[in-house]
Amino acid sequence: MAKFIFKMESILSIKWKLEDQAKAEYGMELTRLREEEEKLEALKRRKEAYQEELTNAVREYLNIRYIRNLEDSVEHIKYNMKLQRVVIVQQQQRVDKAREKLNEAMKERKTYEKLKEKAFEEFKKEIEAQERKEVDELVSFRFGAGKESEEQ
Repeated sequence: MAKFIFKMESILSIKWKLEDQAKAEYGMELTRLREEEEKLEALKRRKEAYQEELTNAVREYLNIRYIRNLEDSVEHIKYNMKLQRVVIVQQQQRVDKAREKLNEAMKERKTYEKLKEKAFEEFKKEIEAQERKEVDELVSFRFGAGKESEEQ
């Protein structure tokens, strides 16, 4: 019996590998995004701590140098938070780009799988046609051999 061989199997294999790479890249970018978001959350917590400490310092005693230092710390954290938000936006863009790449890789792989399925269906039809031809020949041979023995 004939064996099905897909002519573009190597291409399909490459498409699978490209899709796997795109999945890995997407996962890494998503992980980086989560890490950057965690950094922003840590900055927010530090800012809140500084603000609370500043509020307590203003209420309790008036040490202008200490209060000014705390105010500077709060402003510095606010600046870092703005920078971190920019980093998060950039990372989100990288995640989106990786997702698009993954979607494209999946689309290409599915296209080649459809081609493989169609080729396999065509292969099955050819095998069925070949089997029908062989059966017809066998029946014709037996029928012809049966007539010859009747004539003798």
